[in-house]
Amino acid sequence: MTTTATAPDPRPDLLDLEPDAALSVLRAWFAERGEPAYRATQVLGRLWQKPVADFSEMSELPKALRDALGEAFRLTNLELATQQTSKDGTRKFLFRLEDGQFIETVAIPDGDRLTFCISSQAGCALQCAFCATGAMGFQRNLRPSEIAGQVRALRMLEPPLIPTNIVFMGMGEPLMNWKAVSPTLTLLNDPRALGIGARHITISTVGVLPGIQALAERPEQFRLAISIHAPSDELRRSLMPVNIKYPLADVIEAAKAFDRRVTFEYVMLGGVNDQPEHAAQLGQLARECRAFVNLIPLHPGGSMGFVPTAQPVIASFARALRDRGVETAVRRSRGLDIAAACGQLRTERVGRRLPVTPQHDGEIHVAQ
Repeated sequence: MTTTATAPDPRPDLLDLEPDAALSVLRAWFAERGEPAYRATQVLGRLWQKPVADFSEMSELPKALRDALGEAFRLTNLELATQQTSKDGTRKFLFRLEDGQFIETVAIPDGDRLTFCISSQAGCALQCAFCATGAMGFQRNLRPSEIAGQVRALRMLEPPLIPTNIVFMGMGEPLMNWKAVSPTLTLLNDPRALGIGARHITISTVGVLPGIQALAERPEQFRLAISIHAPSDELRRSLMPVNIKYPLADVIEAAKAFDRRVTFEYVMLGGVNDQPEHAAQLGQLARECRAFVNLIPLHPGGSMGFVPTAQPVIASFARALRDRGVETAVRRSRGLDIAAACGQLRTERVGRRLPVTPQHDGEIHVAQ
């Protein structure tokens, strides 16, 4: 018995379009039907600001128009497969995509702040030794409707979750999906869409140099965090194979050239990168770039065989950096009682799938 693959939906997805493009398409569509241009603004408002799952729910439009919109366009909706809530208030969501892939989103409350940690790829090609997402391999890039759509989906919960901050620190390397991440940044920031301030949106990267340059060329003040995790090439290569293509010295030069202050992310691995000599080396690198250092205790749930650094050692490491004039923070561990490590919930739900080789399917979109 043979099975026939489902044909792709030919209707354009309005959620993949930046606001200017969506308005242009909608105005032309409404004009063809003799409808006023303001109808386009009405529809755009229900995509992001007061989102609905389907055109049929846009009650401000006549039913005939709602039906016609549904025939002409589509809206990608993420299916909430499962969620977990920590006793500290952290919530982790696992979304099922239309093709059966799964991605994760984490909502982290902290006083009057609510930070969403969002995914940019299903899986990841980079195979960092300590990361559960890297161990599952790369499956595919996400579209803007699936990246910004994570924020949209959480806004449609009852009660809605409205973020103050966004960090691209979920599954995947965002700067290896720049083709989709760049328009997503517009959707997140544009007041006609999600309206989150640029300084409240952080892109985290292992140091994909063309992507850092592309981000620097955007006029908005988006923030950049670089996952350093080791202060020398030899150690970094053993933990992060990407260091072969983008050596630490080149990453540091890119951080120096970036026109905004950069954060260095540094996960603390017991007995691996947490010794006094590592603090001295990291302090030198951070001072060269005037970087802020964020020390991250390893989440034991996704540790991939590594051991978390003891808290007194982390405190000593932080003091050593501060003594060298480096502004340093220790991230407070969140969601320790749930599968909050990156990729952990997805792996628990569906196991590990055979990864796709990105070079073969052309799915990696580094900025050119």
